[in-house]
Amino acid sequence: MIRGWYIGSSGMNAQQNRLDAISNNLANVDTAGYKRDVAVSSSFPELLLRRTKADGVYTTSFGSADAAPVIGKLGLGVETNENFTEFEQGSFRATSAATDLALGGEGFFAVETPAGEKYTRNGNFLLGKEGILETKDGYPLLGENGYIHVEDDKFMINEDGMIYSKEGDFIDRVKVVRFDNERYLKKMGNSLWSSNNISGDAYIAEGKERPRMLQGYMETSNVNVVNEMVKMIEVNRAYEANQKTIQSEDSMMSTLWTKVALIR
Repeated sequence: MIRGWYIGSSGMNAQQNRLDAISNNLANVDTAGYKRDVAVSSSFPELLLRRTKADGVYTTSFGSADAAPVIGKLGLGVETNENFTEFEQGSFRATSAATDLALGGEGFFAVETPAGEKYTRNGNFLLGKEGILETKDGYPLLGENGYIHVEDDKFMINEDGMIYSKEGDFIDRVKVVRFDNERYLKKMGNSLWSSNNISGDAYIAEGKERPRMLQGYMETSNVNVVNEMVKMIEVNRAYEANQKTIQSEDSMMSTLWTKVALIR
């Protein structure tokens, strides 16, 4: 019975982690370039149950057989394995602002932060006081030659990321990077991502690996509000089921203790 408490509590913890991921998705439904998280759970190894007081092996005319037949299996609970990010493409929203960019395909913008180079899908950029394209948090957008300096918002960017002034002079090319294992990038908050040993180092996307760049558009989040609300209802029902399991185990244990006390 005590094992039942742990099994039920592990299920409640797993559902709580799922609820945290869903809540974060709903909170960022209007965040440009946000990618939804999914809490992935895995079960603990199952326990094989056999009938007691029948241990050993007996011999038959066809060979040997187990004297303790299998009754069934008992699950030992569940744990949250990882928070998996789905990099599904979000839809495009026209803004008509020259500083807004969107990537049509896999890849990331590179920005310079106090913690080093980080990566984002949020293309809602601004023109800073020094004529540098930067994020809303003030992190400069990187081109392949460094910071991107423009005189005003009359510049043009083609689908390959080439930046031209209003006079048609070439300025720089927007740095778009890819990774060997993008699914293992780590979220840093503020729509930023960082690389690690598993994801591999960033490299500049070229050729077919380079996504199409759209100026005057923003990529919306890939969160579907209806689907997330349905998942939230499922989580609540599963959490209540685990809670009732613990309550039932507690009631049975209380009855057992009472009867044992009466016998003594």
